[in-house]
Amino acid sequence: MSDDKICKSRRSSMTIKPYTSHNPPTALTKLIKLTKARVMMSGLSALLLAGCQSTTDPDLTGSTRYQGSAPVSNSKNLNKQEIARVRTSLAAQYIRKNELDAAQRQLEKAFAANSRYAPAYDMMGVLLQQEGSRLNLEKADAYFKKAIALDGDFEQARNNYGVYLSQMKRYSEAAQQFEIAGSALGYEGRISALENLGRTYLQLNDSAAAAKAFLRALDGNRNSLVAHIELVDLLLAQNRVQQAQRLYDETLILVQGQGISPRLLLQGIKLAEAQGDSNQRQQLSRQLLSAYPLSDEAKQLKTWLNNPEAPWQ
Repeated sequence: MSDDKICKSRRSSMTIKPYTSHNPPTALTKLIKLTKARVMMSGLSALLLAGCQSTTDPDLTGSTRYQGSAPVSNSKNLNKQEIARVRTSLAAQYIRKNELDAAQRQLEKAFAANSRYAPAYDMMGVLLQQEGSRLNLEKADAYFKKAIALDGDFEQARNNYGVYLSQMKRYSEAAQQFEIAGSALGYEGRISALENLGRTYLQLNDSAAAAKAFLRALDGNRNSLVAHIELVDLLLAQNRVQQAQRLYDETLILVQGQGISPRLLLQGIKLAEAQGDSNQRQQLSRQLLSAYPLSDEAKQLKTWLNNPEAPWQ
């Protein structure tokens, strides 16, 4: 799995959008309707967890409501705190528009107003990471660390730092930050942190830990699309076809009206093949090759069609 599947967005307007907005293809209309009737929610999480624990085999979102970490002792400090908050908020808006120089100037003003305002350091890390040059990527690390040092309960900074660490391929360190953010009840980005934790464990080739993280995400939000999709692949890898099919059925219902991705089409093809449903497999194969001929999933399907006896890669 490529690093870019660890979500890089930290702001609510930059959340991951894995699927384009269009109506589901006609070929899947009946499939989606049929799956509603056979979705079996009860006991699924327990069954999944039991199996994933014995296995030995990865887009970051979070709240943008920053709160100051420095104590406020008088109205003068309060005014400085408010100035820092507003400047940091403005910087976030500039970053969303990729106006990075303007964002830098706002953050310098935030630091001038309050040199201990943790969210400004976090946002500077985000800014430097987005600019992306080797020198600025190196600098970003210190800003994320400073934000966390100023406010140990700043979960968003930990989530953002985890994304940075993943980009730098420091996966073990990233997992530590995602675990802290994902365990913080009440944090609005907690589910995203757990999704990122699962994908980070996949980068570390720890499928069992990844499955547990995705199940925690589902426990917190049954509509977690990332957790659904990743768990289907994990279950297919374990040949737990019926459980994978039930979770896949739920996934189709979640994406109804949004369209279907090539990854979901390929999962449907694998499930149809595993259950001997050649008609369904052929139908979904035609749809994948027609709608997404240049996708990695289409290439994978073509490879398998040329050698059906070989395992899926």
